[in-house]
Amino acid sequence: MSLSLNEVLARGVAEIITEAGLRARIAEGKPLRLKMGFDPSRPLLTIGNMVGIRKLRQFQELGHRIVLVVGDWTAQIGDPSGKDETRTMLSHAQTQENARTFMDQFFKVVDKDKTEVRWQSEWFGKFKLDDVFHLAKTFTLADMLEHETFRKRHESGQALTIIELMYPALQAYDSIAIDADVEFGGTDQKFNILAGRQLQERRSKRPQEVFLVPLLPGTDGNAKMGKSLGNTIDVYDTPNDIYGKVMSLADSALPIYLTVASDLPTAEVEEFKRELAQGGVNPRDIKMKLAYDIVRQFHNADAARNAEQEFIRVFSKRELPTEMETFALSAPIPIVDLLVAAKFAPSKSQARELIRQGGVKLNEEKISELDAVIPAPESGREAILSVGRRKFVKLTNGS
Repeated sequence: MSLSLNEVLARGVAEIITEAGLRARIAEGKPLRLKMGFDPSRPLLTIGNMVGIRKLRQFQELGHRIVLVVGDWTAQIGDPSGKDETRTMLSHAQTQENARTFMDQFFKVVDKDKTEVRWQSEWFGKFKLDDVFHLAKTFTLADMLEHETFRKRHESGQALTIIELMYPALQAYDSIAIDADVEFGGTDQKFNILAGRQLQERRSKRPQEVFLVPLLPGTDGNAKMGKSLGNTIDVYDTPNDIYGKVMSLADSALPIYLTVASDLPTAEVEEFKRELAQGGVNPRDIKMKLAYDIVRQFHNADAARNAEQEFIRVFSKRELPTEMETFALSAPIPIVDLLVAAKFAPSKSQARELIRQGGVKLNEEKISELDAVIPAPESGREAILSVGRRKFVKLTNGS
């Protein structure tokens, strides 16, 4: 779906600093250098990460050039934004491997042939001590304490290392190194991206424009999407998993998902949002359109059709999935341990919560006891363990 410039600058945008400056650059008729930096400290992406990447693709379709900065140096520090403690530093080998995984997902959305990939080590690998001094003197402690995370940690007496304070300056220097015209990021990156604009100004360069996209909430409507919260939709998820997760989306989160995560036409999205607000449509029907669209983006149309048919078969007709993971049991196992081992819950405490909520069943019989023990099926037989209406595993005898 190709969008007009006005749609690109309006749909799914949190803030542009400055829109007038960005429009003026575009009017000059030269392809803009669009910077997006990623620290490959966590290589697996969610569709929340893809919001900004989708926006880059829209600009790419208008003739501009993406410059992906792989933060193989800053990833060893870890972005301290929103963190209340110093992060463990990664080895360079770890960041290299993570970066490869990251780029496999990145190029599911943008055109690789129209993207320039740059590694921070190209410039930071040549940095000398006097370069560090020259960069560090550009920013003051007062500048850095305007960063909400830094200020809170400083005021509470928590550890705040010099290397963490350097993180925004290092990210800012990337904009100097690649001569960025525009930098893209989520609203949580506003401070760091503005630091790049500030550094360019102080070095007598034309300051980059800042393009911020909203943060996508988790599928449960929680303002934060995180693997530990179990509310993500991952790029590497199977088509059936993506479809099912979108269908489980909290109704309150549906409007923003339609706006920033779908390729549905803008007029159609606005009509859906109006109908949702007025209560004139079943949210399920719109979720099915959204789920199909998102599966198509990260897989293909055939996978989207198959996922839709599977969802209807399992959830509407109450049949078992055509494909299920198999888990072999050689001895009885506590249900809490089984839920963790089968990857239905990341921890025993969350496994207990699933049981309390009444969503855990064995062969369609609800399990209510937290200390229940699940026996291994008899040889040649099997049992079906399910959590909610979306997660199933086939238990077999592993003796």
